[in-house]
Amino acid sequence: MRVARISKQEKPVNGDVPDLSLLNPLISKYKGRKGNLIPLLQGAQNIYGFIPSEAFVKISEETGLSLSEMYGVATFYAQFRLKPVGKHIIKVCHGTACHVQNANAITDAIQDSLRIKDTETTEDGLFTLESVACLGCCSLAPVMMIGEDTYGKLTGKEAVKIIKEIRLKESQPAENK
Repeated sequence: MRVARISKQEKPVNGDVPDLSLLNPLISKYKGRKGNLIPLLQGAQNIYGFIPSEAFVKISEETGLSLSEMYGVATFYAQFRLKPVGKHIIKVCHGTACHVQNANAITDAIQDSLRIKDTETTEDGLFTLESVACLGCCSLAPVMMIGEDTYGKLTGKEAVKIIKEIRLKESQPAENK
């Protein structure tokens, strides 16, 4: 299990404080309801793309949920993000079938190409790399997903080529896409 330490006061990438008023309808909907913790965290993440520390504080103050309980849930479940992520999330499978088919070579090639480590985001905010336990595509091992697209029977070189193609498409003017 991967456990990430939370820095004391992490600010959004652009340095601005998020617009916390966007949370008001969400808090109104779930305040006082039993089992509201996960829907509140999911809703906050849907609004911001991750859960900013300021959102935890606002939700805690307005619902009475403890910060430690919220952070405990948010760090336990892989679905929650405490940092902004890239436009494209690259998930490299490291389940048994992918592992024996050398998934590490794919992760290593992507890390070298993008100059990031696992769980990090490129400086341009385009890609985030994640190693995952299983993508459920064992017959395609080794496998990676980028967004909803699955790529199988990969080598590190092929994975990097796919990412370069996505970057190229992203750099083209809108009318050429």
